[in-house]
Amino acid sequence: MASQSTKDSADESPADDDGILDASEAAEIVPDDSDNPMDSGDDEGPAASHEEIQLENHSIAHFDLHNDSIFCIAQHPLKPTIIATGSGDDSTFVFSTVDVSSALPPSSNDSRISTTSSARASLPPIAKLTGHTDSVSALAFTLPDGEFLVTGGLDGRIRAHSANSTSFALVGETQEVQEVNFVLPCPHPSYPNTVALGASDGSVWIYTVDGTDKETPLQVLQAYYLHTESCTAGAWTPDGKMLATVSEDGSLYIWDVFGEAAGMGLESLSQGQALVGLTAKDSRFSVEGGLFSVAVAPSGAFAAVGGADGTIRIVGLPRLTAVGATESAPKAQRGGRAKGQNRGTRKAGSAQQGSATQASAGQAGHILANLQAQSDVIESLAFSNHNPLLAAGSVDGNIVLFDTAHQFTVRRIIREAHEGFAVVQVEFVDTEAGDGAWLLTSCGLDGVVRRWDTRGGTTASATDTGAPSVAGGGGGGGGGGQQGLVRELKGHTGNGEGVLGFVQSGGKRIVTAGDDGVCLIFEAGLS
Repeated sequence: MASQSTKDSADESPADDDGILDASEAAEIVPDDSDNPMDSGDDEGPAASHEEIQLENHSIAHFDLHNDSIFCIAQHPLKPTIIATGSGDDSTFVFSTVDVSSALPPSSNDSRISTTSSARASLPPIAKLTGHTDSVSALAFTLPDGEFLVTGGLDGRIRAHSANSTSFALVGETQEVQEVNFVLPCPHPSYPNTVALGASDGSVWIYTVDGTDKETPLQVLQAYYLHTESCTAGAWTPDGKMLATVSEDGSLYIWDVFGEAAGMGLESLSQGQALVGLTAKDSRFSVEGGLFSVAVAPSGAFAAVGGADGTIRIVGLPRLTAVGATESAPKAQRGGRAKGQNRGTRKAGSAQQGSATQASAGQAGHILANLQAQSDVIESLAFSNHNPLLAAGSVDGNIVLFDTAHQFTVRRIIREAHEGFAVVQVEFVDTEAGDGAWLLTSCGLDGVVRRWDTRGGTTASATDTGAPSVAGGGGGGGGGGQQGLVRELKGHTGNGEGVLGFVQSGGKRIVTAGDDGVCLIFEAGLS
C-alpha cells in the first residue's frame, strides 16, 4: 500500500530530523483511511482504470480449465452440445453446453481483469483425458455416431476413448509418427469409426477403431508415404471413398483408401499408391512455399488447395457414383489441419449391396483453375453446401468469395475481415432446412468471431443474445456493413491471442477454441 510505503520511509529517516514525527505521534494524528482516503493523484480514479482493461464479452457461457492455448475443438455428430478440446497443456477436456448461464464472466482467465460476485463459473467438465506427453494438436469424434473420440498429439500418439462411457475410458493408443497434424473422421457409411491422420514426416495413416478387439483396438487400414515434407491438411470426399491430402512440399494426392476405384477398373493417374498426384515438379501446379489447406466440393467433382503465397488451385477429381442406392445429399468436406467396429463382411473395393457403382476419370488430375486474390498463406477453405460459393481465409486478413458456377470468378473480397489480423477459419452455416444458407462464419487472431451474409450489404436486426448486430459501418475493416457483416462476437483476449477454431453445428450456437485457453459459447442465431 502507498500509505505503508510512506510509513516505512519515515521509519528509516534520521532520528535528529526535527521535521519528522515519531511513529507513535503519527499514529495519534493520522485520520482513518475510510474517513479521509488518500488522494491517488488520478483525477479519473480507479474505476476508470478498470474500465480501460475490461473487455467486451458477448458469450453466454465459458469453459476455462485448460492451462494453455486450445489448439483444436470437436463437436459430437449426434449430440452437438458435447464438446471436446485439446490444448498445449497436453490434456483433453470434454464438456457439455446444455446448462449455460447468462451472467457475464471476465473475458478470459487473465488475472488483470477483476471478478465480481456476479461472475459466472466455468462450465464443469464431463471428463479430463490425459496421457499425451506433448500438446494435443488434433481430435475428432468418429462417424457416424460419435462412438469414439480420437486424439492426436505432438508426441506422435493417437488415443481412442469411448464416447459411450461417462468417463470417456481409454480404448487404445498407438504411435507410428513423431507429430500428428490432423485427425479426420471418415464419412463412408460402410466404414464407421475410421479416421485419417496426417503427420509431420509427410505420412498419411488410416485407422479404424474396434472397441471389441482388446489386443488391437486401433487397426491400420492404410499408410501412405508419397509426401516428402509435413502433411499439412486433408479432406475426405463427401461420400468418404477418397481422401485428399496436401503438404509443405507442394504436393496434392488423392488416395483410393478402400480400393473402390481400383475395384471398378479406374487405374492410378499418377504414381504408385495415389489415384491422383500433383507435385511442385509440375510448373503449372507449383506453389511457392507449399500447400496448407484443402477442401472438397459438395459434388465431389473437384478440390481446392491453398498455398503459402495466397494461390488457390482447383483440381478435378475422379467420380465414383453409386447408382440405385439411397443416399443422403453429399456435403462439402472442410479440410482438417497443422492442429466395436462393425464392418461385417464388407470388403474394400466392393459396392454397396443393392446398388451399382460407376467410375469415371473425367477431369481427374486436371488443373481447372488457378486463383490468386490473396497475398499470404491460405489458412482455410470452405465450400457452401447450398450455394455455388468457395470461401478462402488468408493470413493477409482478407476473405475472398469465389463463384464456383461461373469459372471461379471473384464474387466479393472482404478486406481486413479481422482488423488486420490473420483469418484462421471460415465455414458456411449448414442447416437441414437451409435457414441461414448464405451465412459464413469466420474467426481470427483478433479474438473475434464474425458472421457474414455472403450476398453482401445485408444487416441483421438486434437480438436478445447480447451479441450486437452491425448496421452501416463498424467492424470488419471499417466497412463491415457494406461487406455484409451481420454480427460480431467478442470475449477473447485478441491482439494476436485469437480464436484458433470453432464449431457451429446448426449455426445457432458457436463454441470457440481460444489461444487464451478459454472456450466461449455464443448464441449467434440465423438472422
